[in-house]
Amino acid sequence: MYLHALGWNTFFQNHWNSEPRPFLQPARVSEQHRAAFRVVSESGELFAEETGHLRHTAVDPSALPSVGDWVAINVMHREMKAVIHGILPRRTKVSRKVAGRRSGEQVLVTNVDTVFILTSLNGDFNPRRIERYLRGIGESGAKPVVILSKSDLSSNPDESAGEMAAAAPGVDIHVISALTAKGIEGLMRYLGPGNTAVLLGSSGVGKSTLVNRLLDAEVQTILDVRSGDDRGRHATTHRRLFPLPSGGVLIDTPGIREFQLWEANEPRGVFDEMDQLAMSCRFRDCRHDSEPGCAVKQAIDDGILDAQRLANARKLNRELDHVGRRRDLAPQREEQQRWKRNRKAIRKEDQIFKL
Repeated sequence: MYLHALGWNTFFQNHWNSEPRPFLQPARVSEQHRAAFRVVSESGELFAEETGHLRHTAVDPSALPSVGDWVAINVMHREMKAVIHGILPRRTKVSRKVAGRRSGEQVLVTNVDTVFILTSLNGDFNPRRIERYLRGIGESGAKPVVILSKSDLSSNPDESAGEMAAAAPGVDIHVISALTAKGIEGLMRYLGPGNTAVLLGSSGVGKSTLVNRLLDAEVQTILDVRSGDDRGRHATTHRRLFPLPSGGVLIDTPGIREFQLWEANEPRGVFDEMDQLAMSCRFRDCRHDSEPGCAVKQAIDDGILDAQRLANARKLNRELDHVGRRRDLAPQREEQQRWKRNRKAIRKEDQIFKL
């Protein structure tokens, strides 16, 4: 029953039973600090680290434990710590591209049922950013839910909700104030027993305040936004999993400065109305630019479709195309680096032999 409260279900039980695991027990990763972890299991809450074998056989960092993962641990009772021997298959996964020019995947959280995308109804409100989040988590397997926080600071939250509904068709939208508890009850249907949700959003949108409200305790540090531009300051420094009184699990995350897209698969649901309009274009390969008979451009002229929404869809598709090309070239670059290392080692051996 305790494991079920942490999100354990038949999916993980079946994978656990698929092979013998003597002296091991299941645990869920609740925090990550560089190479160290905190896990929760029927033995309680423990610090943990991976085995050297698990660390060295991982094909890339995305194959190492992340917050939300179910892992197989060996509990060292005398030292009150655990060793992670393996990771169970992930049911869902939220990822982004690593920051900078490198091409690689950063796993944010795993095994979540719901992704709460938070944006506050002050200077942070930006429907285009929410479209990016929705595009990025479209292949995660989790259900996206948009939360418009800090409604107590907005003079017309219903207007903002309508604008967000146009940017996120078919997505549940909730207007809340964690400070006054307005709208909080509507979130509880995602946080029932056995369900896991994660909070994503910029710094200062109220993620930590919402965690404290749902836990009815001051467990997360809260910092005021900057008075000049409503920009948030980082109060949460690492991802952390919280069991809730409702029986569900909530994962808080640090504020995200940039959410670079990683998955290059086809979008699902983010720009559906444009896809439907495109079917009526005169040309099948219409780019919705200057082609005659373009139904998408006509919808913009008629005021049915926001031109900024089309521009953002193009931008995100270009970004994903670029990511896809870099991912295709990654194995080639790795092979080149391997040959460079081999040639360097050979030259070093030749020098030693000549001496």
